[in-house]
Amino acid sequence: LLSFCGAASLAFAQGLVQPGRLRWRYVLSVLDQDGLRSIPVLGMLSFLLGVVIAYQAGVQFRVYGGNLYVVDLVGITVLRELGPLMTAIVVAGRSGSAYTAQIGTMQVTEEVDALRSIGVSPLDLLVLPKILGLVLALPLLTVFADAAAVGGGMVMSALMLDISPEVFIRRFPEAVSINSLLTGVAKAPVFAAAIATVGCYQGFQVRGGADSVGRHTTASVVMGIVLVIVLNAAFSVAYSWLGL
Repeated sequence: LLSFCGAASLAFAQGLVQPGRLRWRYVLSVLDQDGLRSIPVLGMLSFLLGVVIAYQAGVQFRVYGGNLYVVDLVGITVLRELGPLMTAIVVAGRSGSAYTAQIGTMQVTEEVDALRSIGVSPLDLLVLPKILGLVLALPLLTVFADAAAVGGGMVMSALMLDISPEVFIRRFPEAVSINSLLTGVAKAPVFAAAIATVGCYQGFQVRGGADSVGRHTTASVVMGIVLVIVLNAAFSVAYSWLGL
């Protein structure tokens, strides 16, 4: 895996020096497949996440008469932690597995060997567009997921805590700073690079037939989600040290 990360980093550096090496058409395809088409399921899950957070917090805040503080909890929790994390987990399950299945199938049918035989680098064609496309897409998906989750919290606050949308919107910028949004979005490119790299790496490890594709696809999803959670914990520790 370390060797694969090094080769991918070297290929990416060469692509920066020579932009013509990058397959921009494939990058746009990744933005469409893994970005735009992820919006419906991500929006639904994020909205329900905001509903659940507001409901569970509202039960406790209502006892002590602190209904308005649900805005603080929803905003900070979603923007700093759960929004980026939920987005990365959904993408790891949806896109990371697809990368492994695609490259793994090409391994089984010897298409990867055919690319090498005609002088086309599999890293340039199959890996770099996926990493670059996901790095561009995930921050945008994170912002969308944040908005959907906050919207869910606002709806539940209006229904359960008698906090009107107008009051919620006025309170939100007072409770949540722009720093909370930026620290959450800053995680997204790192999560995206990790998910795409693991998905592609597992695809190149496929040997044999369809059974191997299935095993490595499962390993890709598990490894991607675990890596995202570990990276999120590392970001939390780093932000604490930096006072962010």
